[in-house]
Amino acid sequence: MPHSTAPDIVLSPQNDEDGILPDAPSQANGEVKEYGGITSKEGPATGNGVSKHEVKLEDLFNSEDSDDGDFLSSSISDIKVESSPSVAPIQIIPSTKHTDPEIMLAFYQRLFPFRFLFQWLNHSIKPSNDFGHREFAFTLQNDAYLRYQSFPTGDLLRKQVLQLNPSRFEIGPVYSANPRDRKTLRKSTAFRPIAKELVFDLDLTDYDEIRTCCERANICRKCWSFVTMAIKVVDAALREDFGFEHIMWVYSGRRGAHAWISDKRARNMDDFRRRALAGYLEVVKGGAQSGKKVNVKRPLHPHLARSLAMLKPHFARDILEDQDPFATSNGSERLLSLLPDAALSAALRKKWDAAPNRSSTYKWADIDALAKSGASKSLDGKALLEAKQDIVLEYTYPRLDVEVSKKQIHLLKSPFVIHPGTGRVCVPINLEKLEKFDPLGVPTVTEVLGEIDEFDGQEIQTNNAGDAEEGEVKKTQDYEKTSLKPYVEYFKTYVASLLKAEKGGVKREREEDGMEF
Repeated sequence: MPHSTAPDIVLSPQNDEDGILPDAPSQANGEVKEYGGITSKEGPATGNGVSKHEVKLEDLFNSEDSDDGDFLSSSISDIKVESSPSVAPIQIIPSTKHTDPEIMLAFYQRLFPFRFLFQWLNHSIKPSNDFGHREFAFTLQNDAYLRYQSFPTGDLLRKQVLQLNPSRFEIGPVYSANPRDRKTLRKSTAFRPIAKELVFDLDLTDYDEIRTCCERANICRKCWSFVTMAIKVVDAALREDFGFEHIMWVYSGRRGAHAWISDKRARNMDDFRRRALAGYLEVVKGGAQSGKKVNVKRPLHPHLARSLAMLKPHFARDILEDQDPFATSNGSERLLSLLPDAALSAALRKKWDAAPNRSSTYKWADIDALAKSGASKSLDGKALLEAKQDIVLEYTYPRLDVEVSKKQIHLLKSPFVIHPGTGRVCVPINLEKLEKFDPLGVPTVTEVLGEIDEFDGQEIQTNNAGDAEEGEVKKTQDYEKTSLKPYVEYFKTYVASLLKAEKGGVKREREEDGMEF
């Protein structure tokens, strides 16, 4: 293990997989308290400074670097890890649990894309402080939480993961010094976060008051449409309003999604700018018991006008038809409370009381029908239109956990880890296929390991039958044998695009520096 500083261990609370357990223990005043080797962490001190790490241009991109070796061989004997437990090939049977340590170790050894993860976080093929000063945190099999881990290279991260075999691990910020050396620094201010991807968190539990199909940790294809809507709106705002390009959305493994924005401008944002951007995207405010949750100025901001245009079709299909939120008396009263005219509300209530089984689609149409019939003599048509727009936004606009986005120090679980409750892999979401993404169809760890066994068995039969021609057999990497293949290849393409942009950015900086007199 690099460096001699002892790791910080926190005993994690019992958790509801990805809901109650925070992505990082609560961080308050930047202090770290130790009790007999067990660390009770309240988080590091924050700072807004961003140091510029200079690297050689040729180190940023190696066009001759081969893709061979992105994943190591299935052969366990190929893995050279000191003190790493030796694991025999696993036969997946129906009774096998995804939480079994042997299953997790096999997944890390054979399928986890460590190389692409390293390149993504390092912003280069050659090791740099972007990765070496990055914090990682591990949740161990006994629920202990190990913080402030750092690794000079992706290979050393992989080695540690195989040794610890964590149930999951999280990614933190890049610090001004190596996180393992923080206790040896003379001044506490010398250790501060200086960069971190801008992140956003979507969780369907924040929609429990308006989704009717499921609640808590349960999800279905109907309520997943809330996540689809949110991704569309947030992604459009980040690209069109802020000019970000390198945005990756990752399925959380159960009931939500995370956005990682890796543009250099985003990574270097201080907490003040992060709070401002999070506030820009926050429209629905207030808890389940609060009144009107959307209060926006007119004329609508271009972002809201664009969002409303995107969300109206979803409101008709996913809200009125699939969720049917106004079918019950409580739902109807909630709708009536959001209308601006008491006489119109009274007329609608009378009509709906006479037809208790009337659907939300018809009730929504009734608003305009009764308004045109003259049910209210004092009705303000403009006020009614704006109220209906606000209702559409309240039931469709993204409900972000903005606290996740406001601070560099926040840790978020890594892509491709296994969700401990469902066993599903936290895969990236291809936005070109966003409407078709099915969270219930994402492969589980036992499924993908079983797919490797099935593929290898068929390959052995083919070779024994003599169907494969000599010299034409190309070694298939393990991920290519499984349903993880499209997700890993999407991640690989995303990382390649980021590295290309980083190379171009450094080249421009050097050209500008060379023009100074």
